[in-house]
Amino acid sequence: MDYFHGYAVVGLVAVVGVLFVSVAFASGRLLRPVVPTPEKMLTYECGVDPVGGDWAHTQVRYYVYAYLYVIFAVDAIFLFPWATVFAAPGFGTATLAEMFVFLGFLAVGLLYAWKKGVLEWI
Repeated sequence: MDYFHGYAVVGLVAVVGVLFVSVAFASGRLLRPVVPTPEKMLTYECGVDPVGGDWAHTQVRYYVYAYLYVIFAVDAIFLFPWATVFAAPGFGTATLAEMFVFLGFLAVGLLYAWKKGVLEWI
């Protein structure tokens, strides 16, 4: 009986959370004033009236930098569990070899991006 009690608590917390968010959104919708004007319907650009058309070119390199950041940020997260296991007795040599293989893959990926010119800003 204690086994399912833990799941019941998690389910109850999930239901309360969904209910809280639903009530917050519903009360916000009921309490806010709705007075649409032509000025309110304009596209907002930092307090300046929109100028030009609706088509803008976006540089792909910004997405590449973001993608590289995400890759290395996620890979950096793997370093913390490795550091805790490395300190445990009996795991030193094996975890050290595995981490060098892991860091080798990262270095090859970074070298590939550098050789392809992805890391050039201009």
